[in-house]
Amino acid sequence: MSVLRRKIPPFIYKRSSLTLLVVFTSVFALLFINIYKPFESPQWYPITQFEYFLYSSLIILTGVLVVVISRIILFYYTKKRTLTYWEYIIWVIGEIFFMSLFYTLYSYTLDETRDFTEVYRSSVINTSLILLLPYTITILFLSWKENSKRLKQLERELEQGEANVPVGADILTFRDEKGELLLSIKKDSLLYLEAADNYVSVWYLSKSGVSKYLVRNTLREMEERFANTAVVRCHRSFMINLDQVKVARRTRNGIVLDLGTDKVPDIPVSRTYAERIAKWFISL
Repeated sequence: MSVLRRKIPPFIYKRSSLTLLVVFTSVFALLFINIYKPFESPQWYPITQFEYFLYSSLIILTGVLVVVISRIILFYYTKKRTLTYWEYIIWVIGEIFFMSLFYTLYSYTLDETRDFTEVYRSSVINTSLILLLPYTITILFLSWKENSKRLKQLERELEQGEANVPVGADILTFRDEKGELLLSIKKDSLLYLEAADNYVSVWYLSKSGVSKYLVRNTLREMEERFANTAVVRCHRSFMINLDQVKVARRTRNGIVLDLGTDKVPDIPVSRTYAERIAKWFISL
């Protein structure tokens, strides 16, 4: 019940969203009544198929005026007050009630012989299908569109953050060779990167411990992306987050970096990058 008391998202009652809903509902209703012909409706009246098409199109488009008026009222009403989900449901039920009443009264212009209650009951069923199906499809589409918009906005913000504040950035992003954003990691959680054929293995700390994520890209591209960060190249096959290094020691095979984390191997430092790594430790 608490969900029904929440406010509906603003994108539902935007002018463009309401226009889309009315147009799609009109098209859907025309197709529905002329293709599906609910409850053998052509047999209710002694008319031809063409006459049925003209008549049904007329009453559908006229009936949709109820939705148009309702959505105009909704648009101006929500400028002052936001509806809850429960109130929105009641609003839609009201549209079904008045639209069904309109269709019921309209049917008597063709010498309707059935009882008013029976006609109204059929109108409610048909109107519910005509409205609820396109309403549901439209809201799902608008939700998808809004989520896509937010995702793109987040990607732009991340890109701007990378471009404007590369040093000390809290978030590190990883993209594939096509530039698609695949992974975002807090700087403090990244351990190291490892070349794996045409992929880069991103090793990081998660709630389950040490985790790995494969990104189709090269260490060279990663090196350029993180040029002004603490994530540096230390070996032909490795990049390391220097902020995570606990110990640097010399072994018989050369310098290795110890991240002080279980199940994480010592990361080798090749001669090519040894001087850069040494300067970083000296500068601390």
